[in-house]
Amino acid sequence: MGKVITVNSVVFSYRLSLPPCLLIYSILKKLWEGEQMKVMKFGGTSVGRPERMHHIAGLVTNQGEPAIVVLSALSGTTNALVEIGELISKGDRNGAKQAIEKLEAHYQAFISELVAKPELLAKAKAILAEHFEFLTIILRISFSEALSKDILAQGELLSTKLFCVCLEELGIEHVLLPALEFMTIDNYDEPQIGSIKVKLTQQLQQHTNKKLFITQGYICRNAKGEVDNLKRGGSDYSASLIAAAINASVCEIWTDIDGMHNNDPRVVKKTMPVEQMSFEEAAELAYFGAKILHPASIWPAQQYNIAVKLLNTMEPEAKGTTIAGQAGSVGVKAVAAKDNITAIRIKSSRMLLAYGFLRKIFEVFEKYRTPIDMITTSEVAVSLTIDSTSNLKNILKELEPFGAIEVDENQAIISVVGNQVSQTEDMVKKLFGSIMNIPVRMVSYGGSPHNISLLVPAQYKTQLLQQLNRGMFGLE
Repeated sequence: MGKVITVNSVVFSYRLSLPPCLLIYSILKKLWEGEQMKVMKFGGTSVGRPERMHHIAGLVTNQGEPAIVVLSALSGTTNALVEIGELISKGDRNGAKQAIEKLEAHYQAFISELVAKPELLAKAKAILAEHFEFLTIILRISFSEALSKDILAQGELLSTKLFCVCLEELGIEHVLLPALEFMTIDNYDEPQIGSIKVKLTQQLQQHTNKKLFITQGYICRNAKGEVDNLKRGGSDYSASLIAAAINASVCEIWTDIDGMHNNDPRVVKKTMPVEQMSFEEAAELAYFGAKILHPASIWPAQQYNIAVKLLNTMEPEAKGTTIAGQAGSVGVKAVAAKDNITAIRIKSSRMLLAYGFLRKIFEVFEKYRTPIDMITTSEVAVSLTIDSTSNLKNILKELEPFGAIEVDENQAIISVVGNQVSQTEDMVKKLFGSIMNIPVRMVSYGGSPHNISLLVPAQYKTQLLQQLNRGMFGLE
């Protein structure tokens, strides 16, 4: 025997004997499985000028399906807010005041070109007044880490509110979804995907007749309910988490470059976009330095098998790069460089046959929550790399009992990434033929079938990237 109920205009039928927990699950599942949406994330350069904001307004309304648009702060804003926070923390209130006034002048000029209708220009000015009044008030407040997070959040709050004013002037229906009402992290700064899914679904169900939603990237609330963030580049992470939460048809990351390139176009003259790659390949490239994608942003999309597309805001017709479950081809796809690497070498004659030696070393890094990028071992030494030195002093002190410690700073990791790259014919020959005249400190080969990494002094990074471009891809 069954019964029919209606939740937010969605009709459900269920058996009276269904346990309450399964009933709730079935209702949420049906809500989530409604009309699919896409997620479109736009970075700071994409919204950094009034004409670009108008341009993306056209892009987001030419979609054949509902969309959630995730915005970063306007380009340069986060850096300015970081500077303001640092000046306040140092007690330089006058310097912070000048920095706030400079940023406000930039935004005043921005809105004067963004909207023309007097009533909407007044609305934009009111938005600026609200947020810059907050920044002015904090000059009289004692600095804290929590206050720093509040300062940084102003960038995304401003960009989304101003974009909504732009849409309003263009007569485009939309809904602003405050990220602080659904994006949450736990005590370990990890996103709570289950909670995000439920809260975001509840928000969307309040606007079932709307097709366009705007929200902030980067910002969230922590386990204490305080304003927090997903760290640098976190807007990509936000977009991927939202795509996973709503089971999106696709997660589009719009930047100022046409997809993931085979090399760093900032230091190598001839590069080419990679048309398709697997989640594994993209994750390796993002982690080891590809600037177009935040390292954490692949994981949520991969877990829920949602394709990620890297597209160019300035050239929307370009194919870009599609990241999905299938790699598309075998072989080397791209190289990436990761800067600010520190190498640590622990040498001990007692290491040979010493049971538990590596475990004890790893426990030191685990204690200080410092990830290890690369590691190599011999009978008498262990060499490894880290990209965070915030706890280096404490780590070195705890490593001293294990043997002699050597530290090399200003290193770079160069990674060659591709599907089954370690098994590709002639790949090793091409790779090592490309690193002549480069002092290689470490090599990681075999840990992943998709990645071979080299550690070199930072001053050789550009030279090695250029040589790999010739040796691996035949591009000058």
